[in-house]
Amino acid sequence: MDQVNLQKPGKDLRPLRSVVLVCLMALSYGFEPVLAQQTAKKIIPDGTMGEYLEPIDSLEKKKFLQHRYLFTGRLSSFRVGMGFLYEYTAFSQDVIAKQQLDSIGSPLENQLKVRDFRIMANGQLTTKRVISWKIGLMYDGPSREWLMRETGVTIAVPEISGHIFVGRTKEGYSLNKVMNGYAGWTMERQMVLDVIPILADGIKWIGFWPKKKIIWNVGIYDDYFSKSQGFSTYSWQTVARVGWLPIFLPESKKQLHLGVSYRYGKVEAGEMRVRSRPESNPAPFFIDTENFHAGHSNHIGAEVYYTNGPLMLASEYHWHKFSSPEKGNPLFHGGDVAISYIFTGASRPYSTVSGVYSFVPVKNPVFKGGWGEVEGLLRISNLDLDSGQLQGGKLWRVTPMVNWYLSKSLRLEFAYGYAVLDRFNLKGVTQIFQTRLQLAIL
Repeated sequence: MDQVNLQKPGKDLRPLRSVVLVCLMALSYGFEPVLAQQTAKKIIPDGTMGEYLEPIDSLEKKKFLQHRYLFTGRLSSFRVGMGFLYEYTAFSQDVIAKQQLDSIGSPLENQLKVRDFRIMANGQLTTKRVISWKIGLMYDGPSREWLMRETGVTIAVPEISGHIFVGRTKEGYSLNKVMNGYAGWTMERQMVLDVIPILADGIKWIGFWPKKKIIWNVGIYDDYFSKSQGFSTYSWQTVARVGWLPIFLPESKKQLHLGVSYRYGKVEAGEMRVRSRPESNPAPFFIDTENFHAGHSNHIGAEVYYTNGPLMLASEYHWHKFSSPEKGNPLFHGGDVAISYIFTGASRPYSTVSGVYSFVPVKNPVFKGGWGEVEGLLRISNLDLDSGQLQGGKLWRVTPMVNWYLSKSLRLEFAYGYAVLDRFNLKGVTQIFQTRLQLAIL
């Protein structure tokens, strides 16, 4: 999950929600079984929620689909989902860390609260060409607002080896940023990715070349519809990501993913502010450049992911350079290294549709007498915001963590964070104790 919330005062979403409801009623008209055009079971591109339909040619299949909260209408299939996060966070600081936060003006407070609640719907049109759609609304706990999340249409275009997405979505920068936040192995994404906005409005081409085992996405976005949204810190941006699978043995559950991302963005109103929390949403921003003038920015990221059955080794590193001559054209950088092992034997699935990991499958859920899936992991991450004339601070964190997947929908998370802040010519230590209940019906 992303931890930076820069939501600006938004527009009233009630008219928008009314339009959404009307569209859903129209798409689901009839709710009668119809033949879908796709027989293969695939994750919907760039959504990691839902699957293409199989032909509904029997009563058994109809019951199966309805059991998975999916119905078919004359115009489209219709599926609903939801996500809910409820978490507790406690902090312990040394004397120096308390002095640093006194300088920031944001003391720490232990919190038990809703992280977010979201409602999603998606489906597939009953057209000859495969066309899927999705709509997302989220209640943001910290701001207590309803926000429009990933919403748009995906069109299969086999003529160019992929799919075209139009709407609001992830830009396509970084594997960990692109994938569904509920499927992540840690509670929050690594802090270096906070520099990249969580969403954008535009068009994206997603593709996969099976013979060469190359994955890509290319997109261009602007803020015509998102000016009031907190993530809209750029007036327009373009993003490209390419991944290669030198090892890809899905039957053995073994693969090596190597990827690189590039992003160019025109800064909104010529002013930027880069900041991040210590991978804990209730915490204040530990590192912060404050506002500075910037014309544009360039971003480069590298990613390495290796999976062998229940073992996953992961690392990303990113560089963010801003065009700001008066501040010395600052270059910020950071990354992470993580190791994960699922002791109960499951393997985190990898999708070549968009080059991301999906949800951990649970073969023996607790509610049916099993243990579910138990995962242990360790991550080290950092972000350096000291560059040029800007002294935003340096922050690194070590995170051991345990995930218990009780079922495919229910997950408990327990994490400990040891964070060191280097700012104001001081180095302070903050210990972070986190636990989260996650419910995801997708």
